[in-house]
Amino acid sequence: MKDANPNSSHNKAKCPFSQGANTEIHDNVMEWWPKSLNLDILHQHDTKTNPLGNDFNYAEAFKKLDLEAVKNDLKNLMTDSQDWWPADWGHYGGLMIRMAWHAAGTYRIADGRGGSNTGNQRFAPLNSWPDNGNLDKARRLLWPIKKKYGNKLSWADLIILAGNIAYESMGFKTFGFAGGREDIWHPEKDIYWGAEKEWLAPTKSRYDNDENRESLENPLAAVQMGLIYVNPEGVDGKPDPLRTAKDVRETFERMAMNDEETVALTAGGHTVGKAHGNGDDSVLGASPEGAEIQHQGFGWMNPKGSGNAENTVTSGLEGAWTTTPDRWNHTYFHLLLNHEWELKKSPAGAWQWEPIDMDEADKPVDAHNPNIKRNPIMTDADMAMKMDPEYRKISEKFYKDPKYFDETFARAWFKLTHRDLGPNTRYLGTDAPEEDLIWQDPVPSVDYTLNESEIETLKDKLLNSGLTRTELINTAWDSARTYRGSDFRGGANGARIRLAPQKNWEGNEPTRLNKVLNTLTEIQSSLHKKVSIADLIVLGGTAAIEEAAKDGGFDINVPFAPGRGDATAEVTDAPSFNALEPIHDGYRNWLKKNYNVKPEELLLDRTQLMGLTAPEMTVLIGGMRVLGTNYGNTKHGVFTDNEGVLSNDFFVNLTDMKFSWKPVDDNLYNIVDRKTGATKWTATRVDLIFGSNSILRSYAEVYAQDDNKEKFVKDFVAAWTKVMNADRYDLA
Repeated sequence: MKDANPNSSHNKAKCPFSQGANTEIHDNVMEWWPKSLNLDILHQHDTKTNPLGNDFNYAEAFKKLDLEAVKNDLKNLMTDSQDWWPADWGHYGGLMIRMAWHAAGTYRIADGRGGSNTGNQRFAPLNSWPDNGNLDKARRLLWPIKKKYGNKLSWADLIILAGNIAYESMGFKTFGFAGGREDIWHPEKDIYWGAEKEWLAPTKSRYDNDENRESLENPLAAVQMGLIYVNPEGVDGKPDPLRTAKDVRETFERMAMNDEETVALTAGGHTVGKAHGNGDDSVLGASPEGAEIQHQGFGWMNPKGSGNAENTVTSGLEGAWTTTPDRWNHTYFHLLLNHEWELKKSPAGAWQWEPIDMDEADKPVDAHNPNIKRNPIMTDADMAMKMDPEYRKISEKFYKDPKYFDETFARAWFKLTHRDLGPNTRYLGTDAPEEDLIWQDPVPSVDYTLNESEIETLKDKLLNSGLTRTELINTAWDSARTYRGSDFRGGANGARIRLAPQKNWEGNEPTRLNKVLNTLTEIQSSLHKKVSIADLIVLGGTAAIEEAAKDGGFDINVPFAPGRGDATAEVTDAPSFNALEPIHDGYRNWLKKNYNVKPEELLLDRTQLMGLTAPEMTVLIGGMRVLGTNYGNTKHGVFTDNEGVLSNDFFVNLTDMKFSWKPVDDNLYNIVDRKTGATKWTATRVDLIFGSNSILRSYAEVYAQDDNKEKFVKDFVAAWTKVMNADRYDLA
């Protein structure tokens, strides 16, 4: 599927305006000065692009939605075929399931990005990925329903709900549905999908070792640029089910799925619907982002035959997987395990597996001509379910126990489509299951409240506990910094910093952490009213910052909202938390080791995941440095003679021209007095980027001004509080 070049010079007439009207997608700053730090990732979800305005509350709007009416409309849509895009077997179920699956399937556990939570399938690059071919039609079929229910139903929720109702209307009972996905309004162009410059480039481009399929580059999960999972024809289009099994296992593991869930999802997804490859994909038009204006957002236009129905070309494979692909059935494992399969080419020239001498009774009828029977097909990934020894055991178990398969698939489908929605306290709607699932990172609720007097008493206990302010601040920060807005995991609520694996993470300084936790546990045991360790951790940092501000001349109240619970090991999926381990923290001036990515770029990535803006990042760095919170108590970037006092000294001294900056190595600099030549301070790249980058320097200069000392303290407190409360969805 090739896009024509819309920017070819021969297609352009000279513009009558002096600067032209060139709207090519590129960034002049980065092209002219490639070493410049690109801050666009911190503007990814800029509220100025949201047409609904800052006052719009999706959760409140969703509560007014008649969910049953939406579900009925979706059920009717499934069999209400339209001439412009006829449904296979008169049912859109397969198309809608694929749309929902591919929306959710971009999720990867390494950074929590991708997934269905933002409706990003509407925008490039996802709307034009080869693997998402013709899903533009699925979304357009849904438009009348989106139009009808408007702001009460986001595209992100509608896409997943459509997949659920597709299964329901085909006879399968799903585990449930929860709303709460808010739409974004422009592409998430800064998500890293791989370094390749072409679609479906050979897989070796994203592997350290092409033979070691576990060496797939982090944080990626898909094996090729433009795929959701693996190549259906085999690794690099070369059929080999056992090699494909390695890709399937690695990819699904990076989506937090185990072997049983992987087999269930593969079989359940291929139980209904079909693949489309009845034609020549080389004649297809450009993808949605590259198509001509008259196509109005449609891509992959097919000039052959009717252009759809029996002439549809999507993946290139052609055929259904099961005997009755228009309704839920249990023939997938029957066909896969009880028949021999051979490689054949589809009409589009794609490799697929077809049965040898199959009875007519096992064959599905043609999707658009009920008088014709067709061979079912299997992809290379399907054959992996038969040929890989571990997958084979699970497949046979599901074959012998269809009820267990149904239950396993229902739960796996729910996990797939809700994995990045966060804890179930964020779930909206009456169809959300009540059961706590371990992958939701449940946190027990608390049954206490604290008044202002009780909070002040607790502060005194914490400040007089023998712990230093730095120990209290660092523990609170380390507990909260794991939060990532990509999938709403991590954060201070639950105090999982007490539990494995977090208590042993190098970045959490286990010796210091253990000392603090032991002291907090002693304080907790002495209280008349039991307060969670999670609240005590955050309150300790809060109290320490108030004292540091007071020493700087500002009597300020740092907001504290009690109500955090303490999670237990029994409700903590420890292996899945390994992905949250920090390997760097620019806020505490720490790198676990040297990386190919620059420290300042790592800082931006972490900042975006935490949901912070560039100004918030700036003020937090300045405050954390003067508070002396560096990892291991290093002094890099501590540009103050009054360490431990909350002041704007970091910015004052960073911008003071009486100093010069001398590199020592790739990530260490001496700050030298120009007159004496003496080294006054040391710094890292993360420190100096706030003076070298023009945008960040503009923020630093604001906080360095003589009239903004109080503003600095207030802004630091606001940003700190935002981090501490990032996972407090009950406060929204």
